[in-house]
Amino acid sequence: MMSGSIPKVKIFYTAGDGIPAPEYQSEEASGADIRARLDGPMTIKPGERTLIPTGICVEIPRGYEIQLRPRSGLAFKHGITVLNTPGTIDSDYRGELKALLINFGNEPFTIQNGDRIGQLVVQQIFHGIFERKDTLSVTKRGEGGYGSTGK
Repeated sequence: MMSGSIPKVKIFYTAGDGIPAPEYQSEEASGADIRARLDGPMTIKPGERTLIPTGICVEIPRGYEIQLRPRSGLAFKHGITVLNTPGTIDSDYRGELKALLINFGNEPFTIQNGDRIGQLVVQQIFHGIFERKDTLSVTKRGEGGYGSTGK
């Protein structure tokens, strides 16, 4: 794809088209909301994780990925988040998108068919070239990690 062009993501519905395509909720939103495709309500107990189907498969242009991220409102209000944040969907994957949700809240949380459960962000990717070296350059930070900066 040319730099600056808008990637077109093709969508295939696994069970009819009753669930809307992912949609941006504002003009400048980076993530498009994705919805649950359920036959009936599904409850996630506190501490429980489960895969929530969306009823769609996607064809992502080569050179792009889609990241599945949590919705901030679900996380703040109910403790519901995407467990493997961000979930990476590669351009060669053709299966149904499912959100791995976990309930970090104190109460059971019920998801209904059509509820917004996450957001999709389309990102351009670059493959790095990994070179084996005997040494690496020295930096001020060095091997400091996990909270070592900002002191």
